[in-house]
Amino acid sequence: MDTLKLASQQLQKLEPHGRTEMKLPNNGFLFLEHDVPYLIVYRRKTKDRQTMRLAKTGASFLILGKDDEDYMHDFLLELVDRMAERFRSFLVVELEKRDLGSTEFIISGPYKKLPSTLDQLAKELEKIDIRYDAKLTATIVDSSAENTENGSPLFEESFLRVKGGTYVRLQIPPVYRTLENKEFPVFFRKFRTQFAKALQQSIYEFIRVQTTSKIASYHALGKRRIHEEVSKIDKEITAIQNSYSFLLLVAPINIENLKRSYFNNGFKNIGTYHYRLLPIDPDILKRKLYQLDIHEIDDPALAYIYDEKREEIDQELTMLKERGSKNFFYSSVRLYQDISTQLLKEAQLILNNIAEDDLASEKTDMDAYDFQKLAENEFDFFRKQAPDFRSKVHIRDDINIMMVAGGELYLPSGYRMTKMEARALIQHELGTHALTYFNGTRQPLQQLAHGLAGYDALQEGIAVLAEYLADALGVNRLRTLAGRVVAGDALLKGANFDDMFSMLYKEYGFAPQRAFDITSRMFQGGGFLKDIVYLKGLLELRDHLANGGTLEPLLAGKFALRHLTIVQELTHRGLLHPPKIKPRYLLNASCDQKLRQFKKGMPLHNMV
Repeated sequence: MDTLKLASQQLQKLEPHGRTEMKLPNNGFLFLEHDVPYLIVYRRKTKDRQTMRLAKTGASFLILGKDDEDYMHDFLLELVDRMAERFRSFLVVELEKRDLGSTEFIISGPYKKLPSTLDQLAKELEKIDIRYDAKLTATIVDSSAENTENGSPLFEESFLRVKGGTYVRLQIPPVYRTLENKEFPVFFRKFRTQFAKALQQSIYEFIRVQTTSKIASYHALGKRRIHEEVSKIDKEITAIQNSYSFLLLVAPINIENLKRSYFNNGFKNIGTYHYRLLPIDPDILKRKLYQLDIHEIDDPALAYIYDEKREEIDQELTMLKERGSKNFFYSSVRLYQDISTQLLKEAQLILNNIAEDDLASEKTDMDAYDFQKLAENEFDFFRKQAPDFRSKVHIRDDINIMMVAGGELYLPSGYRMTKMEARALIQHELGTHALTYFNGTRQPLQQLAHGLAGYDALQEGIAVLAEYLADALGVNRLRTLAGRVVAGDALLKGANFDDMFSMLYKEYGFAPQRAFDITSRMFQGGGFLKDIVYLKGLLELRDHLANGGTLEPLLAGKFALRHLTIVQELTHRGLLHPPKIKPRYLLNASCDQKLRQFKKGMPLHNMV
């Protein structure tokens, strides 16, 4: 066949770092990564789409059309010969589906040659969670005594062994289908993720022992290319996310008037919050969200992060429709979760051990234009590391808070601050938010710039730690973060506006202005827990670093700590990159010492 001749010619060009991708007759397909010494093979069967999708989770896979194996046999032997010549050995794993109702994997392979690989495969497969209380089992059958009741093998082991290859058949129990052959789609996605990990861990054992490959981790054995459909989903979900400003739309537009009235009334009767009109239709955006074929992504790691992000955007859109109602608060709890006992205790320790600095507001000696010079100097520092860094500083009359949006810094024209606050804001807003945005834009996935689901806590935790490492974390700043936590706890326990303000003002000694700011932010939308993430993120970051984690990999984009394993896996595969620019505070003489103290689990109230 002409196609087979073309495929054979392709084998003459298996250059390092390359890949071969081609269609084959009868709806077959070859995707071969030249630097990966294994291939997953699937022989197409009717009504067996799930097994084919399991095969396509591999870095290299071959889908054979119906009845293709006879004329593909010599091509595969040639492929194994070429790859084994380069890597000393090459593994072929064929996936097949077992009968409905089975809960047992059957692993057929040369056990005497690969005892550790096959034993690990069985062990990892048995860890896969199954619905209800059933348990999966895995049985190893030596290929020399193989039972062929489920069909003949693709290769005779002896033929492959001469070429330097090893052949393993893996028969998979379709526990993701009912006895009536109906799919459990949500369970299948979970099964696929765990199955891919089990297979990759076991294949890595083979690679480590049997080949000359320099692959250093099983994390590198997943897909090494971002499919164009994934890039399309990435752009579309980012466009939906960027079509509205969630925080702006849940912030009241009449808060200054409410504050004056509240203070004039002796700290009573807050009045009614008013919000901006919605510039989008949440229902239309939700429709667009669920038209994205995220569940068709064959890479389980990428499918997970986009599915999770879609759910978060869905929750935000629901909350926009619920502004001003109690349902907004319930949705906020779901989005930002509860306050742990440890987090509340740390917040209370801060407030009980640190007194408010009543004179701090009188020390403001820098304006927006002074700060602009500092910010531009910081941007120049970034440009020395990355000449393509393009962010600018904008001083505006139509905003009332400092913010970073799209990597750009926006300053209110009347903004004033102390020199210490300026240092803190430089490392918080630029050294963290603008920096991770830029690093995220240099990733192949736009979501790393705009934020994976739940990224806020880690972002704010790093930003507050940056203030500390830059010797700029102030007393009132840390107290404010703690105050937000105790206010969030009060909100969860049913406190009203007056109760919360009184607690902060009278029990914890906050000045009326700060007590109002904390309370008013906590009640925006109908009850908003986002402000707990600052101290929560700092606490989680301290625990992560205390357990051996490092700071720099967390600067590669905007993601949550729970995504770190996925980010590391995608980096191992070459799909993501280490951070391109790093913050200035890492160069401070005191940084290493302060970071070591923080890693040891220092109480947060000792940070000032």
